[in-house]
Amino acid sequence: MPDQPDDQNQNESDKPENPNKAPAPKQANPLSKWSLGWALLILFVVVMAIMMNSGSGEADRITFDKFLAAAEAGHFVDNVYKIEDNRFIAELKENVAHPSPKREGVMGGRVMVDVPSEVMATWDLKLRQAGADVAPKVTRVSFFLQLLGQFLVFAMIILLIWFLFFRAMRGAGGGPGGMLGSFGRSKHKVLTKEHSTITLDDVAGIQEAKDEVGEIIEFLKNPKKFQRLGGRVPRGVMLIGPPGCGKTLLAKAVAGEADVPFFSISGSDFVEMFVGVGASRVRDLFKQAKDTAPCIIFLDEIDAVGRRRGSGFSSGGHDEREQTLNAILVEMDGFDSSDQVIVIASTNRADVLDPALTRPGRFDRSVQVHLPDVLGRAEILKVHSRKIKMSPDVELERLARGTPMFSGAELEAIINEAAIAATLQDKDWVEMEDLEEARDKVKYGRSRKSARVEEDDKKVVAYHEAGHAVVIMHQEHAEPLHKVTIIPRGQTGGSTFMLPERDRMIYGKKRLLASMRVSYGGRIAEQMFCDDQYNGTAGDIRQATGIARAMVTEYGMSERVGFQLFAGDDENPYARGDQHSDETSKMIDEEVKRLIDETYAETKHIIETHKDQVIAIAEALLKYETLTADEVGKLMKGESLGKTTVSDLLAAEREKAAAPPTDETATAADKADEGESDTGPGIMPSPA
Repeated sequence: MPDQPDDQNQNESDKPENPNKAPAPKQANPLSKWSLGWALLILFVVVMAIMMNSGSGEADRITFDKFLAAAEAGHFVDNVYKIEDNRFIAELKENVAHPSPKREGVMGGRVMVDVPSEVMATWDLKLRQAGADVAPKVTRVSFFLQLLGQFLVFAMIILLIWFLFFRAMRGAGGGPGGMLGSFGRSKHKVLTKEHSTITLDDVAGIQEAKDEVGEIIEFLKNPKKFQRLGGRVPRGVMLIGPPGCGKTLLAKAVAGEADVPFFSISGSDFVEMFVGVGASRVRDLFKQAKDTAPCIIFLDEIDAVGRRRGSGFSSGGHDEREQTLNAILVEMDGFDSSDQVIVIASTNRADVLDPALTRPGRFDRSVQVHLPDVLGRAEILKVHSRKIKMSPDVELERLARGTPMFSGAELEAIINEAAIAATLQDKDWVEMEDLEEARDKVKYGRSRKSARVEEDDKKVVAYHEAGHAVVIMHQEHAEPLHKVTIIPRGQTGGSTFMLPERDRMIYGKKRLLASMRVSYGGRIAEQMFCDDQYNGTAGDIRQATGIARAMVTEYGMSERVGFQLFAGDDENPYARGDQHSDETSKMIDEEVKRLIDETYAETKHIIETHKDQVIAIAEALLKYETLTADEVGKLMKGESLGKTTVSDLLAAEREKAAAPPTDETATAADKADEGESDTGPGIMPSPA
């Protein structure tokens, strides 16, 4: 009976503890004890070897006659010798040759002679008569006591290491890190409303995604409103979208709007060099989140640990990523309906995520964060230009229309690059030309105006770009021309820019064929006016071939091939892309070639028909280097531009510098020297 309350109390004391917490010290102690035992055993063997090879063994044995002769010659240090364990031991002077044959040529050292007990008194008397004296007898510590002393010294060192290192690691083993100590602690960052200055007003162009997270913020602020009808709060929200579209910015805006702790961590922070660290950090993160609920957990780039399991890329044994993913799945299943913890994750590779991670109950909502449309881009540009001094002539709507498929990050980079360029030019504000130059720089690279291009190469580039421009102007379904330049930019020697009228999600067959014709314009113009073919058309060939093959194998735009899919399956990386017969492959190649040949012939006819226009645009490019769409239109109509070239400006400057000063100029200079001028005293004359 007395034992029953003790057992009951023991069971009750065990209940509140975490079952994952108790076994950790039990697993750590045996390992630590065995490690200490092996270390002590190795040290014991080392000490024994040192002791057996130390002490008197360092002296060399010689005969008594040589020992006596050394004593008679006074070769002993202080003329003394010691008697230890039926041995005579003496130390030779440094300038005395060692009497042992083994130590021939060695000066100094210790010598020793074994003395039988029956002649001990006789030999001792002979040594005294030779002038040597016996050193005072020192009580020697026994061999085992010496061994024990040295062993205790090493034992103290081991115990010190044990208390400072092993005990510290074992103490850390009680926490989520186990034997790994601080490695198992989560590396998340905690943000509060006071530390975050980003709000939903700073997020533009993704209105649907803002509405989704707005509901999450409303629940965290007023959970009873949603529980009134018995609804369950979504446990997780997955933000899916291409890079730079605003997923992380949206999560930071949630932290700025919701007055709750915001735990932020990247998927790559879970995985370290030690096995089990990722799962330990997941448990630590979710434990702290539950203790501080209501709160938000943000897992950035979750595809680093959330990839599909059993994909065959595992190295065998225990896969660290799979273990971390399993821990995330278990922790999200452990949420109660009363736990006000919401997990927000972001990824741009939703196709590789494990289905168990994205199912309802874990991540209940998948929010698609798309690239912004033209209205969204205009809003994003307005948000990022709030703190930038813009010229009144800047048209952000026009810039938004000229940046199709740009992400929010790229639009922010355009505003920043334009501000930097205007600052370097000492402008009072950012102008439209700065924004357009920044757009081209972000998309295609920095212009290399200082690059020296040979005249022959410049001529080839000029006719190449002129061919593109003429084909664009004569294509009804092509995107409108924006400008043409032969200034090198990035990896290209020149560029022809088109300005889409609107964002397009659907491309018709006529528009695709028009894009193919535009791609051929450069090669045909080169061959027609420069009598050769050049490698600069590699990108055009790649674009035209890709469009033609996609029309045949994916879009079903070939009557001969029909309404069938022959391209590879992007969603299944193990599916073969050539699951059709050789005859079908031959037919596909023939259809692709037919489309290319027909559109190539049509483009060649356009270039031959409008040969004069190609020549006019190419010559203008060689003269002005850059032409706008309006200027190209004037040249195609046979009009002259009347535009001042850089060469004309330089020639005018040289003539002005070489011309002698006139009387008016001299008078003005004299007045300036005297401090007087037409502008009044103390006012500098106009540069004009």
